[in-house]
Amino acid sequence: MKQTILVVEDNLMIRHLIKMNLEKNNYEVVEAADGQSAKNVFLTEHPCLVILDLMLPKVSGEEFFEWVRAQERSEVSFIMLSAKSRVSDKIKGLKMGADDYITKPFEPDELVAHVEAVLRRTGQFCQKIVHGGLSIKPRKGEVQLYDTEIPLTKHEFNLLYYFMQYPDTIHDREKLIAYLYPYSEHSVLDRTIDAHIKKLREKIEEDTSKPQRIQTVRGMGYKFVSS
Repeated sequence: MKQTILVVEDNLMIRHLIKMNLEKNNYEVVEAADGQSAKNVFLTEHPCLVILDLMLPKVSGEEFFEWVRAQERSEVSFIMLSAKSRVSDKIKGLKMGADDYITKPFEPDELVAHVEAVLRRTGQFCQKIVHGGLSIKPRKGEVQLYDTEIPLTKHEFNLLYYFMQYPDTIHDREKLIAYLYPYSEHSVLDRTIDAHIKKLREKIEEDTSKPQRIQTVRGMGYKFVSS
């Protein structure tokens, strides 16, 4: 699972420099040039960490930060990026709730090191897999469909997590039974898996008669479609 980082920076060269160096280190990077467009990117891409320039057009960095916290996304980490280098400015940023504060100019390798340090502390709380508006946070046990939380049973959650780790792959019932019931002393029937699939579809599919996410592959099993 790649961790997604949102870079909010109005300077195109700086933004692309950050993106290039983070991608070299196996992060997924999404971008925004101002605070307003950052809101849209944030809601669609579900970043794990935000690198935020404080001096932005349209919506300031501080306003965007407060907006994110108002979305009850407290698990998202923030690294503030600013040309303001006074100690008082750094203290203000950290007191707002930022996880780190970096002043411009900076070395790209230094920024990557700060990102790695922050995610070592906080990354486990926001790791997630996202496919077509459906997101799962395995360590927090949360599933969201277009920002609406979906309550699942233990078996439904584990089944969905397995599917989303291996999208567009056919899984036969025997494999799914072994995954869900690894220590069962009793035989588990195929129809038990079918029942879990049925209930899961009722929660994540728009039309259960024509499922788009979890599809039946006749004579073979089930497949989770990523798009």
